[in-house]
Amino acid sequence: MKKLKLVMVGNGMAGVRTLEELLKLTPELYDITVFGAEPYANYNRILLSPVLTGEQTLPEIMLNDVDWYAEHGITLHLGKEVVEIDRGRRIVRAADGTTAEYDRLLLATGSNPFILPVPGKELDGVVTFRDIHDVNTMIDAAANHRHAVVIGGGLLGLEAANGLAARGMKVTVVHLGEWLLDRQLDRTAAAMLQDTLQERGLTFLLQKQTAELVAGSSGRVASVRFKDGEEVPADLVVMAVGIRPNFSLAEQSGIYCDRGIVVNDFMQTFDPRVYAVGECVSHRGVSYGLVAPLFDMAKVVANHLANFGIARYVPAATSTKLKVTGVDLFSAGNFMGGDGHEEITLSDPVGGIYKKLIVKDDKLVGACLYGDTADGGWYFRLIREGHAIHEMREQLMLGEGAIGDVGHAGQNRAMGMSDDAEVCGCNGVCKGSIVKAIQEKGLFTVDEVKKHTKAASSCGSCTGLVEQILINCVGGAADVKPKSEKAICGCTDLNHGQVRQAIREQHLTSLADTFAALDWRSVDGCSSCRPAINYYLISSWPGEAKDDPQSRFINERVHANIQKDGTYSVIPRMWGGVTNPSELRRIADVADKYDIPMVKVTGGQRIDLLGVKKEDLPKVWADLDMPSGHAYGKSLRTVKTCVGSEFCRFGTQDSTQMGIDLEHDLFGMWSPAKVKLAVSGCPRNCSEAGIKDVGIIGVDSGWELYIGGNGGIKTEVAEFLCKVKTHDEVMVYSGAFLQLYREEAFYLERTVHYLHRVGMEYIKQRVLADEAGRNELYARLKFALTFEQDPWAERTKGGVARHEFEALSIETVTA
Repeated sequence: MKKLKLVMVGNGMAGVRTLEELLKLTPELYDITVFGAEPYANYNRILLSPVLTGEQTLPEIMLNDVDWYAEHGITLHLGKEVVEIDRGRRIVRAADGTTAEYDRLLLATGSNPFILPVPGKELDGVVTFRDIHDVNTMIDAAANHRHAVVIGGGLLGLEAANGLAARGMKVTVVHLGEWLLDRQLDRTAAAMLQDTLQERGLTFLLQKQTAELVAGSSGRVASVRFKDGEEVPADLVVMAVGIRPNFSLAEQSGIYCDRGIVVNDFMQTFDPRVYAVGECVSHRGVSYGLVAPLFDMAKVVANHLANFGIARYVPAATSTKLKVTGVDLFSAGNFMGGDGHEEITLSDPVGGIYKKLIVKDDKLVGACLYGDTADGGWYFRLIREGHAIHEMREQLMLGEGAIGDVGHAGQNRAMGMSDDAEVCGCNGVCKGSIVKAIQEKGLFTVDEVKKHTKAASSCGSCTGLVEQILINCVGGAADVKPKSEKAICGCTDLNHGQVRQAIREQHLTSLADTFAALDWRSVDGCSSCRPAINYYLISSWPGEAKDDPQSRFINERVHANIQKDGTYSVIPRMWGGVTNPSELRRIADVADKYDIPMVKVTGGQRIDLLGVKKEDLPKVWADLDMPSGHAYGKSLRTVKTCVGSEFCRFGTQDSTQMGIDLEHDLFGMWSPAKVKLAVSGCPRNCSEAGIKDVGIIGVDSGWELYIGGNGGIKTEVAEFLCKVKTHDEVMVYSGAFLQLYREEAFYLERTVHYLHRVGMEYIKQRVLADEAGRNELYARLKFALTFEQDPWAERTKGGVARHEFEALSIETVTA
C-alpha cells in the first residue's frame, strides 16, 4: 500500500508531540517530512531559562535529537523556513528552494515574540527571549556588558532577568502593568515577590511605558528612555512583552486566519487537508501558550490524521508553576475571584507565605500560592475534577496533609516527600527516580513516567501520587486529567463513560463486537482495556454477554489470590462471619492434607489458607465443600457483622442475621472494584460499618444506611444515605445503590470515588426519591445475579476451566 505524504511546517514541541502520538497510532500510514526554521532538532523550550542561568546545557534539553527522526523514517529539513504553500498543487516551498508534496499538511509554526514598535528596536543588543539563538545572544552579552533592561514583568521577563542576574549583570525589569506576573498572581502575591527579588538585586520600574531605545557611540543600544522622560542605562535590552501566533504563512496561502490560524474542534483549518496545532492556532477565538493545552491539541490532530476521527479538542483548566530565584509560585483557575465568589486567604509576609483560594458553589475554582506551593498539585486536582469541598472546607487552607498523611489516588504531600521516599511499592520506585526522569527525559504524562520508571504501572494505586509529582515538576504542562476524561487506554481515545454508553446504545455483547464498532486500534485490545470492557459487557447485558476469562486478571481467572512466591491464598466464604465446628474441622483437615504453611484469621471475619499450590486448588475447594469467598475479585467480598442483639447486651438489632441475609442476597455480584459491607447492631459500631462501601447500623427504630466508606490505603468515612425501618428495606436500598454503582462507575473506581464524582444528591435522587427507579435497580441486580454460580463448585463439580490448573507435560524427543 502506497503511503500518504504528511508534511509538517514547524519543528517545535506541539508539532513533534503530534508526530509522536501519530506514530503510536499508525506508524506506517505516512511518509513524513518536517521543516524547521531553526538549525536544531526539537528541544524543550520551557527549559531555556535553566540554560540561560547555566544550570543546564543545550544537549540536556533536547527532546528529540536528529537520530529520533531517522529512526522513524522522517525526512528532516533543519534551518529551512517554508515561505510558500501551493494548496492547488499541494506543495510547500522553503526559502532555499527545497520543496515537498503533501496529502496532508500540518502547520505548527508556533508564535513570534512581540516587538515594541519604538525607535531603536532594530539596534544591536536588542533581543527577545524565544529560542536558542536568543539565549546564546544573552549569554554572550552577559560576558561582555554590565547593564541589562528586561521589558516585561511576566513569566518570560522574570526568567530572563533571573538568568542575566545569575550571570552577573545589573538588571532592571520594566513593566507596564501595576504589578508583576499580573496574569499569574494577584496584587498581594506579586508585591511579596517583588520585595524578595529586590532584596536579591533586581530593580523594578512599574507602570512605565517605553518611548525609545537609545543608541550609543558604537551603534549598540545604550539606554532605554520612557515617556515620562526618565532614562536608564542598557547594554542589553530583552523584550519579553508577549507572543503573537505566527500565521502569516497560512494567511498568504489563503487559509482563513483571525489572530491565528482558525481551526475547528478537530484542529482542522478551512482547507480539510490542512491541520494546525500549537501556539499558531485560534480555537474558538482563543490562542494558547501553555504546554498542556498544546499537547491536548496534539492528541486530537494525531487522532484525525490517523483516520480515527473521534477526538475533539475541549479546553481544560490550566495551572502555572514557577520558581524565580528560589521563590515558589503557583496559580490555577480563576484566582482573582469576583462577584459570587468567596475568598479564603492566609498571609504571612514575614514568613514569606501567602495563599488565596477562590470558592464558588461549594467548589474550588482558583488558587494563588506564594512561598509554600506544596499543595499546588492537590488544589489543581480539586479545581479540575470539581469536587465539592464542604466537608474539607475547614482544613482546605491547611492543605491535604490536614485530611490525612497517606492516601489512595495520590492524596499525599508529594512536595514534602524526600527523594528516597518510595512512591511505587509494587516496583520499588522512589520519588527521586521519578523526578529525575521527568526532568531529564522531558516527560509530561503519567504514561511516559510509567514507561521510563515503571511507577504506577502495576496495581495503579500510586497513579495519583505520580500525577502530583508530575504537576509539581512541570506545573500546568502536566498532561493529567480526571478518569472521567481520560481515554480508557492507548487503543482508543474514548473514555470509560463513552465506552459504557456505546455498549448500551449499540447493544454490544462481546469484546470483538465492541472493538469493531468503536474502531479499536488493536483488534484484540490490551491488558488495560480488556478487563474493563469485559466488565462493562457483563454488567450491561447479563445473560447475553458471556464472561471472557482471558480478559480477567490472574486472580479472577483461577479464583484465588496469587502470592509473591507463586502459591495461592484460599478464603472460603463464611456468611456474615459465622462458621461452625464442621467447617472448622474441614479447614483444619485441608491444611494438614495439603501441607498448607499458614492458616490466618482475616480482618473480614474469615479464615485464609495461605501457600496453596495452583494444581491443588480444585482439590482444596472440593475438600472444603464451602463457597468461594471471592477474596480475589472485583466483587462482593464480605459482610462483616457484630454479634448484635442476639448476644450483646448493647445490641438493638439482629446484625448477625442481617449480615448473613445481605451476603446471601448479593452473592456472586461482580462490580467495578471490590465491595465490602458491614452491619453493626448498635451505634457502637463494632463491625466498622462506618468505613465500608455500604455500612448498616442498627438503631432503636430501624437501620441507618451509610455509603462510600473505605478502610484501605486512605481511610474514608462513609456518608449517611438514609434511615429505614425494615429488614426488606435494607435489602432493597442497599441493592439499589450497589446496582447504580455497578451500572455507572468506571472499572476500578471504588464507591467512594464514584460518590465523589456524581455527588450524594444525585444518588439520593436515584435511590431515595424515585421509588419506581429504586425498585427497578434492585430488580436488575437480582436478575443479573441469577446467572452467577459459585465458581469453586463449577470447577470442582462441573469441570469448568480445568486446563487452568493442569501442568503441561513436556516430552523429550531424541533424534
